[in-house]
Amino acid sequence: MLQSLQWAALGTGFTFLMTTLGAATVFFLSGEPQPRFQRTMLGFAAGVMTAASVWSLLLPAIDQAEGEGHFPGWFPAAVGMLLGVVFLAALDAMLPHLRRNREMANDAWRQNTLLMTAITLHNVPEGMAVGLAFALASQGENFAGAAALAMGIGIQNFPEGAAIALPLRQEGRGRFGAFWGGMMSGIVEPLFGVLVVLAAAWARPLMPWLLSFAAGAMLYVVVEELVPQAHSRAGTCGFVAGFLIMMVLDVALG
Repeated sequence: MLQSLQWAALGTGFTFLMTTLGAATVFFLSGEPQPRFQRTMLGFAAGVMTAASVWSLLLPAIDQAEGEGHFPGWFPAAVGMLLGVVFLAALDAMLPHLRRNREMANDAWRQNTLLMTAITLHNVPEGMAVGLAFALASQGENFAGAAALAMGIGIQNFPEGAAIALPLRQEGRGRFGAFWGGMMSGIVEPLFGVLVVLAAAWARPLMPWLLSFAAGAMLYVVVEELVPQAHSRAGTCGFVAGFLIMMVLDVALG
C-alpha cells in the first residue's frame, strides 16, 4: 500500500504542479485571458476528460471486473459511473447560491468565488482518477496509461490555474494572493488522490467500482461545467483536439 500511495502522490503532485505553474502567470501577465482562449482551453479540458473517462477509467474497470468474475464486466462500470454522477450532483446541489443566483452576477468577488468553486470541484475527480491510475501502475498495470492521464490532466490544469489567478488579480488582490488562490484550487488533487488509494487499498475488488466512480464524476463535470462554458466554435475545436490527444496518448503509449 505504501508504494501505491507514493505513486499516487507522484502522479497527482505533477498535476498540482501544473496548476501552480498556471497560477504563476499572474506574475507575468496583467490582464484576464481573452474569452476565445478561455473557451478553447475549456473545450480542450472537456475533450481530455471525456477520453480519459473512457480509455483510462471505464475500459480498465470493465476489464478488471471481468477478470474477477464476480459480476458481468459492465455492471460495476455502470453502477460506479452512476454513483460518481450522483456524488458530484450532490456536491453541486450544496452550492446553489454560488452557481445560480443571478443577483451575484455583477459582484466581482462572487464571480471569482464561483469560478474557484467550479474548478476546485472538478479537480476532485481528476485527483481520484490520477491517484487510482498510478496505484494500478505501481502494481505493474498500464503505467503508460497512467502517465498519459496525468499528462493530459496536467496540460489542462495549467490554464485553470491562470483562469483563477488572473481575475483575482484584476479584482485588486496582490500578485501573491492571486497566485495563492489559483494554486490552492489544485491542492484537492493530491489530497483526494491519496485518500482514494487508501480506500481502495483495503480491497482490490473495489477498484472497478472506484475507477468507474471517478469516470462518472468527470463526465458530470464535463457536461455540467465545461461544455456549457466552452460552447463555441473555438470550444468545439478545443474539445476535438483534447479528445484526440488524450486518446492517442492513452492508446499509443498503453
